[in-house]
This record gives sequence, structure tokens and C-alpha cells, in this order.
Amino acid sequence: MDDHSLNRAARLLHHRKAGLSQGDPAVPPITATATFHLPHVQAGGHFYGRNGLPTWEAVEAQLALLEEADCVSFPSGMAAIAAALFASLKQGARLVVPADGYYVTRVLSQGFLAPFGVTVTELPTRNFATADFTGVDVVYLETPSNPGLDAVDITATVSRARAAGARVIADNTTMTPYLQRPLDLGCDMVVAADTKAPSGHSDVLFGHVASRDPALVARVRDWRRMSGAIPGPFEAFLVHRGLETLELRLSRMCASAAVLADRLAAHPAVKNLRYPGLKGDRSYGVTCAQAANGGFLIVFELADAEIAEAFLARCPLLEQTTSFGGTHSSAERRARWGDAVAEGFIRLSVGIEPVDELWAAIRDALPAQG
Repeated sequence: MDDHSLNRAARLLHHRKAGLSQGDPAVPPITATATFHLPHVQAGGHFYGRNGLPTWEAVEAQLALLEEADCVSFPSGMAAIAAALFASLKQGARLVVPADGYYVTRVLSQGFLAPFGVTVTELPTRNFATADFTGVDVVYLETPSNPGLDAVDITATVSRARAAGARVIADNTTMTPYLQRPLDLGCDMVVAADTKAPSGHSDVLFGHVASRDPALVARVRDWRRMSGAIPGPFEAFLVHRGLETLELRLSRMCASAAVLADRLAAHPAVKNLRYPGLKGDRSYGVTCAQAANGGFLIVFELADAEIAEAFLARCPLLEQTTSFGGTHSSAERRARWGDAVAEGFIRLSVGIEPVDELWAAIRDALPAQG
């Protein structure tokens, strides 16, 4: 990570200090209330739990420091994605989404936005940088894509979208603001599932929307208030705690992923490995230009579903769970969810285990040959 990212990591750990008085708790309290003392409506302060809570605001201050933008928190990544899309679209609008990105975004777009009169077009991630966006209102990109890890040049995509009069929303879940900064590259909004690496412990659902456009932020806040898609105070407390160790965890996770990707690529049973930080990967050049490193996700294929499932069952240091970004390494066969991937396709999320121990467990669980 560059010096600026490290500076933000240091400031994040002390972001509450300036507002503390003698005897105040150093850790933000869990404010569990729906109502507040309100003798005078126009006197300021909090007034209702759907409009704001101190515990959310502590997390939003952390996220704002990381994104260098206003942030609005949500009870899940999908709640953040829905807010960004519903705040940006209206009947008759045209939306472009990645055909190979997170499948629930496509389900939301086709199942709910399209019936409201939004035209939804699906496009492979690597085609975004050269696509014709004439007549499009919102370009929604995800890079690297989940689960395929194809990357697209964000700056080039934004340039083409701007020329067509479109806004750009970027899902930055796989990289976090430490590794990739879509707002700096021109995007109008960023969405992310803080369920993943930011919280880091696989014990909370959370998400956020970030933007430097005050009008967009206000509209997203209105959507949260009116839809009631609000995070809980205990969940916010957990995310606040997790964010304090994000930079440290990412350093281990990404360094280990680079080592494992190189070793997995050389294994005779492993086919079609993708890791954006691996030289020779088709996402490598774009990733080097716009991200700090290749991240902590690796995907590869084993011969078939049976062999893939046997590998996952044999490896003692891989949790068989969906999602990613936790302290523990995890992996799953993505075809079981209906992604358009080979039956033996595995998405591996590298955790914070010592890398040589993790590699030994993976190596011993892999079949000897393809």
C-alpha cells in the first residue's frame, strides 16, 4: 500500500479522538434505542432511530476517511446496491450491469428494476472499457468481477460513460478502498459489502454507499430513511471493530494470495487459474495500473464437481462457506449457485493463516493429477 493509504490507516484508529471529552469511552458505545429525548423538535440532535444512530455514524466516519467521501451505511451489501440503483434510476432509464458479476445484482435488476420500466443490459466485464454507452443512464461495473476476476480499466469506462451522459457506479467489494479507489478514478458512486473483508470476521452483514456528489448522497440517505433499510447498532459496532484491523489483515491476506496463486498455477491438477496479481493473467496489466495489488481472491478449476468437492472436504484449513474476506480461508464450488462457470470451478478466499501451513494443507488435499 502507498504512503497515503498507510496514513489513512493510522488516522482511522484515532478518528474519534478529537470529539472525546474527559471520561468518554474510547470505543463507540452500542446505542440501542429507537427514540431520543425530544422536548423541542427544532433543537438539533438525534430524534428517531430510522434517521440516525451514533453507532452508525462512528462507522460512517471511518468509511468516509477510507473513501475520502461521504458514506451512507446499510444492513447488507445488497441493501447498499439497491439504494444506489433505486436512487439513480427512473422509469424509462437504461442500466448496464456486468453479465459475469455478482449474480444477485442481476437478479435485482431483472426482477425488480425491469418491471418498473428500466431497460437492463448485461455485458461481460472486460467489454466495459470499449462499450458504446449511447443512451445509457447508469453504468454499473464490478472489477475484478465476482467470481471470474476479470478486470476492466475504470478510467476508460468512466470516460466512455461520461461522453454518453451516463453515471458510473462501481462495486468495490472485492478490493476495498485500501486496494482500489474507484472514486479517484472518476466513478460517481461506490457500493461495497462490508460483510466481507472490512468487518472481516464473518459475523455481521453490512454495506455502504460512498460518493463525492452531495445530491447523490442526499438521495441515497433519503432512500435509506424511507425504505427503512437501516443497520442495527450492534452490527455497526462489530464493523467499527473490524475496520480497525482491515489494513493489517489485508497485508497478510494479499501477500499470502500472491504466494498461493503462484504455487497453485504450477500444480498439475489445477487448470485455468485466475489471480489479477499474477503475471500472465489477462487482468494483470489493468490491475497493476489501478490497484495496489491483486487482492486476496483466487479462482481455479479442478477436473469436475466430484473432485472439487472432495478437495474442499479434505482440506482442514478451508472453510466450506459462501462469501469471502474473513480471517479464515474459505472456498466453495461456485457452480452450485448457478454461476456460468465450470462444474469444478473453485473460488478461494485467502485468510490470515500462516501461508506455508495453509499451502501445505491445500497441497495435500489436491489430487495428484488433473
